[in-house]
Amino acid sequence: MSARQNIGLSAAAILLATSIAAPMIFKWEGDERVASPDPIGIPTACSGHTRGVVLGRRYSAEECRTLLVMDAAQHTAEIANCIKVDVPPESLAAFGSFAFNVGAPKFCTSTMNRKLNAGDLLGACAELSRWTYAGGRQLRGLVNRRAEERAMCERGAASLKAGS
Repeated sequence: MSARQNIGLSAAAILLATSIAAPMIFKWEGDERVASPDPIGIPTACSGHTRGVVLGRRYSAEECRTLLVMDAAQHTAEIANCIKVDVPPESLAAFGSFAFNVGAPKFCTSTMNRKLNAGDLLGACAELSRWTYAGGRQLRGLVNRRAEERAMCERGAASLKAGS
């Protein structure tokens, strides 16, 4: 095991992935300045922020931008703890966006992460397409989001091959 694997992905890698993922997260999560329930009833504000949200509370544009970056970085850092291999920035960004949506624990215990840690990056990317259900029903928005995340993940995988 390399030293990098012992200490996890670097802060720089997490910040780079966050900067790549944030615009995509914003696109799919939207910009709800007044806290309201998401499609499955979770109180949500801004771009998918859920921690400590009070329904009906109003948020400024600046608060929402700050929450998006902080939340995206936190989710990416959380999944970095269970990734044991090097991951290109675009792929880490895609996995970070996924974790932002479903939570780091689901990523860390998923077949996606098992494939990633086994060295099957393309297989891990393909697993994104399986996560299109919420509340027991398939949502068109999740189908589209996962397609975009998968494409980003596969661009990362292609960059590894191009660099070989």
